[in-house]
Amino acid sequence: MQTLPVFITKILDFFYDITILRLPKVRGLVSRQFFRYGACGSANMVLDWVLYFLIYNFVIGHDLVYVSLPFITLSSLDNFIISSFDICLTPHIATLCIVFPITLFTGFWLNRYVTFTGSTLRGRKQLFRYVLIVFINLLVNYLGLKLLVDICGLYPTPSKMLITLITVAISYFGQKYFSFRK
Repeated sequence: MQTLPVFITKILDFFYDITILRLPKVRGLVSRQFFRYGACGSANMVLDWVLYFLIYNFVIGHDLVYVSLPFITLSSLDNFIISSFDICLTPHIATLCIVFPITLFTGFWLNRYVTFTGSTLRGRKQLFRYVLIVFINLLVNYLGLKLLVDICGLYPTPSKMLITLITVAISYFGQKYFSFRK
């Protein structure tokens, strides 16, 4: 599993060396780590956008999604009742629920093994902190989609792209100074 991150890192460092290092005015502004973060984040963002577009248009199909969630209630001390709680998701929110776990995993993997390799925190702690930052971003995504699609009437895919640009800043500083700090 370590050969893939090393391979990705070598490719990113090659492009850093032939682009950023040759630009003296940019070299002081863009560290190798920031370049790796930008490249990995961009790849994960494009994956997110492509998956969102494909699932929204070809899997969900612009239809409402009805989900029945089971839950158990206690009717007496020894009697349980299994019931269900039905919810209806709009297509853009249902798509977000499908895409989210995929990009959560790929983003953590890239950040841990390619971008923030110098962190001394344990993997479980990194993952927990990473998930906290991602859930903040998920909340921003949810509220942003509700605002832009449901209230403002904008198209879902461009709305998602706009919201992603906002969450990039939240994510970088959260991951650098909280999830993967040294």
